[in-house]
Amino acid sequence: MPTGTTADERRLPVAVLPIGSHEQHGPHLPLITDTLVAGAVAALVAEAYPVRRLPPLPLSCSHEHAAFPGTVSLSATTLAAIVTDVAASLHRDGVTTLVLVNGHGGNYVLGNVVQEASLGPLPMALFPGEVDWYRARAVAGMETSMLTDMHAGELETSILLHTHPHLVRPPRPDHVADERPHLLSRGMAAYTESGVIGRPSLASAEKGRAVLESLVRSFATYLPRGS
Repeated sequence: MPTGTTADERRLPVAVLPIGSHEQHGPHLPLITDTLVAGAVAALVAEAYPVRRLPPLPLSCSHEHAAFPGTVSLSATTLAAIVTDVAASLHRDGVTTLVLVNGHGGNYVLGNVVQEASLGPLPMALFPGEVDWYRARAVAGMETSMLTDMHAGELETSILLHTHPHLVRPPRPDHVADERPHLLSRGMAAYTESGVIGRPSLASAEKGRAVLESLVRSFATYLPRGS
């Protein structure tokens, strides 16, 4: 999380806003996993590029996890309004592009927010995109597919083993549920008792490091020309 004072701020044209969640991630990962992931990506991006890093939003649209203790959600309307308000404030402060670093796959509304923002006055982008994740997984040698590795699996566990290993608890139970036709209406509990859908047993800190390094390289394509 940024800890500087106003004296440390520069009026950079590109800002990055990490968006996490507060939801179950099985018995081995913390409720703030998505916030930690988004924050780690944003921090590394800010080290590599001239961008203004904002503190993460720790709550978002986690309704599919409601059956599990600890989950807290915002409505899609509220999340969209928060992002829109942040964008308006940044625009007044001279920012010309806002990149949303999304750590939670259930934040579908962010795609619409970015789509509408293309009409101005402050264009937005949504990062990482699907192609960025595919590339990062391949570079890291992930053994599970994106379909299988849906939640609290190889990817997320690997990233936290690299960035916050003290927060990863044993055991790391595997559970595969590739067929999830009613996920939006019935939630995660219809497909997993543990909250895991994936194979966290395959995770490693080295895979997590490689994923993050790949994502940082991919971010270059999200910068406006001339940045």
